[in-house]
Amino acid sequence: MKLAKISRIFLAAVLVLAMLFSFAACGKTETAPKDDGAAPDATDGAAAPPKEEPAENEPSESVPINFGVLKGPTGMGAVFLLEEIEKRGYEYNVTIGAAPTEFTSMLISGELDIAALPTNLAANLYNKTGGGVKLLMLNTKGVLYILEKGESVQSVSDLAGRTVYATGQGANPEYVLNFILRENGLEPGVDVTIEWRDSDELATLMASGEIDLCMLPVPAATSVTVKNPDVRYALSLTNEWDALDTGSELIMGCVVVRTEFYEEYPQAVRGFLERYYNSVAGVMEFMLPYGESNVDIGELLAKHEIIGSAAIGNAALPYSNLCHIYGPDMKTAIQGYYEVLYGSDPSSIGGAVPDDDFYCDTSFETK
Repeated sequence: MKLAKISRIFLAAVLVLAMLFSFAACGKTETAPKDDGAAPDATDGAAAPPKEEPAENEPSESVPINFGVLKGPTGMGAVFLLEEIEKRGYEYNVTIGAAPTEFTSMLISGELDIAALPTNLAANLYNKTGGGVKLLMLNTKGVLYILEKGESVQSVSDLAGRTVYATGQGANPEYVLNFILRENGLEPGVDVTIEWRDSDELATLMASGEIDLCMLPVPAATSVTVKNPDVRYALSLTNEWDALDTGSELIMGCVVVRTEFYEEYPQAVRGFLERYYNSVAGVMEFMLPYGESNVDIGELLAKHEIIGSAAIGNAALPYSNLCHIYGPDMKTAIQGYYEVLYGSDPSSIGGAVPDDDFYCDTSFETK
């Protein structure tokens, strides 16, 4: 208290002296920054830099970011961020896409700066472009499920001698299913018959009861269980992968950033990553932002066209295995999965397991 009083007296004396020497004393008035909910800059509270010394990078709020959100589980974690963009007016130009391949071409052309992609496609793009993209966050674990009309399948070994109808031949679902079967002592095509079908056809067959055992991803799997209550989630291939204790995780969705954009605007990328992380965390924990007690996540997913309906969105969310892994933890989490894909078909990830430059080291302090 004494120090504050002395400071006030000293300040008053300085002002009086200044007035004695000049009737036109001038002062600079600082304008308080707009409170937009973003994390404070590390220089808050410090003296402002001279005008002739511009900041190394533009503030994240002033850098427009073109962001691609993929429909389905890979895009579900972004829903609170999409709401925040509307409420706060961030300069994020959002594209909602159904096919991952449209995002790869947009990233290559520079139409998108950041986008959600399947993890195998992210690795493929990195290898094919000579490092043109980097992995910013892992956002979705495995979304593949064995569905059964009945109760006979309780473990992978129960698939022996059965016919499993599946979708995803020649892609990740086939490689994941084959790996899990083999690790459990079952040879695909010998011990287990696999019939490959288009996803929509397979969902229709399962929902109508024409078949009683299949492998489908969420949300297609969810739509089947909603239409036919006799169908249940028999096995989670994510859980079966974890049970193998490979030292890595089954992670099928991620967010990538164009390397050129990342290097030019690291602060903007960090700000985006923090907001995206908080959005995923909110969805994972069913947190209700903005103090609203009537937020329906399914309604938001349908509103932003990430999931076809609110009912499917709410039913699919518990099975979507969202995650928010970033920084050094990414390589540890996904390296083993990439090695499995490479062993199954090197072309599925662009001919090589990505090296260390693939992983962004951007970080921030979580709340």
